[in-house]
Amino acid sequence: MDLAIVIGVIVIALAFDYTNGFHDAANAIATSVSTRALTPRIALLMAAVMNFIGAHLGLQVAQTVGSGIISAPQGRHGLIIVGGALVGAIAWNLVTWYFGLPSSSSHALIGGLVGSALAASASVHWTGVLDKVVIPMVLSPVVGFLLGGLIMIAILWIFRRANPHKANRGFRYAQTVSAAAMALGHGLQDAQKTMGVIFLALVVGGYVSPGSDIPEWVITASAAAISLGTYAGGWRIMRTLGRRIIHLDPPRGFAAESAAATVLYTAAIAYGAPISTTHTITSAIMGVGATRRLSAVRWGVAGNIIVAWVLTIPAAAAVAAISYFVLNLILG
Repeated sequence: MDLAIVIGVIVIALAFDYTNGFHDAANAIATSVSTRALTPRIALLMAAVMNFIGAHLGLQVAQTVGSGIISAPQGRHGLIIVGGALVGAIAWNLVTWYFGLPSSSSHALIGGLVGSALAASASVHWTGVLDKVVIPMVLSPVVGFLLGGLIMIAILWIFRRANPHKANRGFRYAQTVSAAAMALGHGLQDAQKTMGVIFLALVVGGYVSPGSDIPEWVITASAAAISLGTYAGGWRIMRTLGRRIIHLDPPRGFAAESAAATVLYTAAIAYGAPISTTHTITSAIMGVGATRRLSAVRWGVAGNIIVAWVLTIPAAAAVAAISYFVLNLILG
């Protein structure tokens, strides 16, 4: 029976990974599609491939999610906690996708883990939540905003005497590279979060020891699921990021993607922090847009997005807590 629950949790985790890719496809390609640097299908295919590659480039974020957020007890009870967390995260992903809000799949997962653990009276590593989630959650959008603005200012200065038509055409080509870098960073960050949850399920199920390496099949399955979800696309959110915040041209799209990719790599490799690709690219787009003029950014849309950011962790935690009680009633 416990093996069946382990398999069920792994299937739910991969379903979350798929919805993560589906939900966050816009993060990597919205700017490139909106500036017509890439066609939607080519952009999605490129993002899916780069997601798959990025998922194999490190394990620091997976280790944080797998052991640094909660401690679930061994056996069926621990598996139910992980299952409840995943259901909460998936539910919030689908709600925000429906309304076209680019909320954070990462923070939905963290909120789910915390909510399910609290409902089960399990241990939450609040220091880890503060250091690896809350502080990076606040800092990464700020850094993304400032870095996006600085890169755009540098571009405006360097190309101040360039022919606008030739410059736009050149930056369309450059956006192929920056979009690929953004997609690679998305795979590096978000696929690892699912790896960490699957590893946690295997640990509490007694199938691997806490200090062992993450099995290769977990890495490959997580990479494949997020890549398939990315290729399926998330058109509602793509419209929000690509056009509703600010109308982007190729230089601004390149600047936003470059800034966001830099923040993603630094957080994952240097700190193992599971930051939000959504927060990072959205704030970078705002920073780039603000270099034109502050009124060029549609701050009302940005305000709606920020509300979704603030609500994500507590909302996912609440749904996860309810899911835990339901699953515990059925399987406990």
